[in-house]
Amino acid sequence: MSDPLIAASRAASNGLFAQSTRMRVLSENIANAETTGKTAGSDPYQRKTVSFQSVTDDMDGIDMVQVDNIDRDTAPFRTEYMPGHPAADGKGFVKLPNVDMLVELADMREASRSYTANTQVIKRVREIVSMTLDLLRPNS
Repeated sequence: MSDPLIAASRAASNGLFAQSTRMRVLSENIANAETTGKTAGSDPYQRKTVSFQSVTDDMDGIDMVQVDNIDRDTAPFRTEYMPGHPAADGKGFVKLPNVDMLVELADMREASRSYTANTQVIKRVREIVSMTLDLLRPNS
């Protein structure tokens, strides 16, 4: 196993990448929460989901998180009666995205907190390395 500080820093940087990917996907969902199809009866924007997996780094023997898959949510689309809308079907109903803003904002908050926690780990590792180097310097 390599240095524990380097291992902690690598695990935290993997966490940063995973959470930044999650925040990007959540941002796409939020931005497209009202994006309907362009033609009558067409499907609207379909919510994306991110799944993670735990992987073991063979070099360091540490468990890290990484993005496993970015997929589409299979939840049904919402429908709303809007007969004048260009995407309305023959009965006047428009399919709306399966994006729930409350869920997206709660996920964004959680992802942001996880991202911040990982940045704090990296910051602390840097401080510990700096303090160790200061202790090893000869007194002048």
